[in-house]
Amino acid sequence: MTTHDITHERRTIATKLAIHYPEREVEQDEEWCEVTVEGKRRRIRFHDYHEVYEIPGLYEQIFYDKLKCASPQTVRGLLEQTVREDDLDPSDLRVIDVGAGNGMVGEELARMGVDTLVGVDIIEEAAEAAERDRPDVYEDYYVVDLTAPGEETHRELGAKRFNCLTSVAALGFGDIPPQAFAEAYNYVDSPGYIAFNIKEDFLDHGDSTGFSRLIRRMLNEGALEQREAHLYRHRLSLAGDPLHYVAMVAVKHADAKMEWVEDADRG
Repeated sequence: MTTHDITHERRTIATKLAIHYPEREVEQDEEWCEVTVEGKRRRIRFHDYHEVYEIPGLYEQIFYDKLKCASPQTVRGLLEQTVREDDLDPSDLRVIDVGAGNGMVGEELARMGVDTLVGVDIIEEAAEAAERDRPDVYEDYYVVDLTAPGEETHRELGAKRFNCLTSVAALGFGDIPPQAFAEAYNYVDSPGYIAFNIKEDFLDHGDSTGFSRLIRRMLNEGALEQREAHLYRHRLSLAGDPLHYVAMVAVKHADAKMEWVEDADRG
């Protein structure tokens, strides 16, 4: 058992919750559970992250204990492989982790050896959960709408001179719109690493948010160069079926233009 496994096991044992799952099959973006907290039973939709994060241990117990999510480790592994192939040390990375949530991805990056790590999420409960559960992972954590960050936050993020962006399990269902991704991407210096995952279907035809259209445009325009792509089992559905995602690592060569975002939104 690895150190990560031991740490994770201790965390979930310490925060064991009574959770009840629906018996009927539901779509991925409609999955829910009922959890008993302080004697009260609450129904929580998995994508209502503000409710999930506010209950200590709930996110881990749903997505890692029950549904066997492998995405933080998979994306981190692919990024580390690419960085080492380029004869770079992970400690040289300055990472903006977009959709950082409660710090599961940040924890993997810190274990990989990343020293400079900044979390960004739109949900206040995510920042509170990261501070509660993993207080030493991020050197800064911004609760911000990246489509309208404000002058001060925009200036601070720009001054950090990121050379890597990560976004795991946060793209493709509308949680992070294409404009927000593009704004975060543009905070990364060129050349820089872009590491993310996306549901397998969304790379073809299933993405109604425009994210896959934006990525294809960036690749076609040469702003982004794909280095690695790996199809894997992201997690199980509540019915026990595998949900396949693609983990991707690419190199940024130029900023994303807002006209590309507008075209992606229009379809």
